[in-house]
Amino acid sequence: MTWDTIDLDIDDDSDVATITVDRPEQLNALTVDTLEAIEEALADAEAAGARALVFAGAGDEAFVAGADISYMVELSTPEAQAYAELGHRVADAIESFPAPTVAAIDGHAFGGGSELALACDLRVAAESAVIGQTEIDLGIIPGWGGTQRLSRLVGDETAKRLVFLGERIDASEAADIGLVGEVVADDAFDDRIDELSRELAAKPAFAMRAAKEALNAARDGTQAGGLALERRAWSGLFGTHDQREGMAAFLEKREPDFE
Repeated sequence: MTWDTIDLDIDDDSDVATITVDRPEQLNALTVDTLEAIEEALADAEAAGARALVFAGAGDEAFVAGADISYMVELSTPEAQAYAELGHRVADAIESFPAPTVAAIDGHAFGGGSELALACDLRVAAESAVIGQTEIDLGIIPGWGGTQRLSRLVGDETAKRLVFLGERIDASEAADIGLVGEVVADDAFDDRIDELSRELAAKPAFAMRAAKEALNAARDGTQAGGLALERRAWSGLFGTHDQREGMAAFLEKREPDFE
């Protein structure tokens, strides 16, 4: 299957699948079509027997800069709920993919882009990468799993600082707080992603799948309840003054005037 906004490549020698969001002029922002294409590509990669999966963004500026704000700005609460459900389905499919997944964070990873990276098993960042849950400045909150996965990864207060302040942190700080597991020089980044993904794919597939399931089960606890709460809270912010104003200000390249 082919798509307009993503590419799926499966290396026959290593059985490593790579899904690349290919909207570099839009900093790989996630539209509905792109999310649906990722969902289909994940199913195709699983059907093809991929033994490791890499997520990447096209171009030099962004991994995924976030969700499509021009689409979100006028959403009603029911429409926002449907968008949240789609984002959650994609993130959940990444998290439950039956082989290890690697987020290759080269450039900006904001909002929904950071949330897709959080759903991956491993996160590797280029030195120049910048990461953030920046939704608060749009009058909303993370809506695709960020409120739950981020706190489990970096701890409660650190997650709250990142979400409350909408901070954008560099790769070094992301590594210091445990948000990414490895930082690589920009000029060595592609080679390192290739090396790591091939190493993962060479491990015993059934054991790796069992290890992933066991590790996820040990961590999850009440995550399903937390994710359901997040979906309701996120979509309920649509139609508020601050959501409309935050997104309009972003599109108009001005400072927002929140209530």
